[in-house]
Amino acid sequence: MGKIEMYHIEYEKPKVTLLQQSGLGVAEIAARTCYDSFENSENECVKNAMQTLDTDAINDIDDSELLSNLAWVHHHHSIIEHATLSYLIQGTSRGVLQEHARHRLQAISVRSTRYTMSSVINAFVASLEAEEGFAFFFETLLTLNLFVISDKAYLQIEIRAIYDKLRFQYQRDNDFIQNAVAKSSLPFLEEHKGDAVALYAALESGKKKRNVGDGFKHIVTDNWKVDMVVTFNIRSLKNYFDLRDSGAAWFQIQWLAEAMKAVTPVKYLKLIDKDHRNKA
Repeated sequence: MGKIEMYHIEYEKPKVTLLQQSGLGVAEIAARTCYDSFENSENECVKNAMQTLDTDAINDIDDSELLSNLAWVHHHHSIIEHATLSYLIQGTSRGVLQEHARHRLQAISVRSTRYTMSSVINAFVASLEAEEGFAFFFETLLTLNLFVISDKAYLQIEIRAIYDKLRFQYQRDNDFIQNAVAKSSLPFLEEHKGDAVALYAALESGKKKRNVGDGFKHIVTDNWKVDMVVTFNIRSLKNYFDLRDSGAAWFQIQWLAEAMKAVTPVKYLKLIDKDHRNKA
């Protein structure tokens, strides 16, 4: 993942991989069904679809004059909702997630904090046995690569805030340890008393506390790194790119939109992106 400096803070850019594409054929079949115009298609598999349906050939279609005409001349975009793309997004931020979720017509599955915070909580519990608790916590969290920020000076601010919030909770909650550590791992606390490194290793190798994030999600910041899988139909993808691949958009979501567009096949972009249409 590339690194870039914004506001004198160094950030990592997200990585995007195209997982699947449905093709344009279903969208053309849908359009031809509306107009009963199968015989006018330049694609033989569409022309003969009502007599002999070759779904493999239909899903391999790379171009459609009808879809282009409907998209750019008549602005009839509902037809292209039948074409979908799925992306694996790695290393964007929870701040981007909040912006991204405003795009209603998408399927989105996001890395859960409920089930994936145990290493952070283990690091804090182990830090209680360290002579310099924050120093141990800070160095341990650096190894987990949890943030889109890679600037170590700024990370110290982020991680200090997390540490302070956990410390505040620990001092007020008599059940903190029981909520943080699986029952089968509780003996490790006595076994490795005074040895933060050994305790952290033992907690990490032991059973993870189920839903550990439920009691600790308040520590998460907008710069917390998340992975997600998103699926858009290309009408919704057009709206996403129009709004987010724009100088008016927040820089982190611009980076994501740029990375998504970079892995989107040209046959779809020709229907939804003016720059690619003009190159066609």
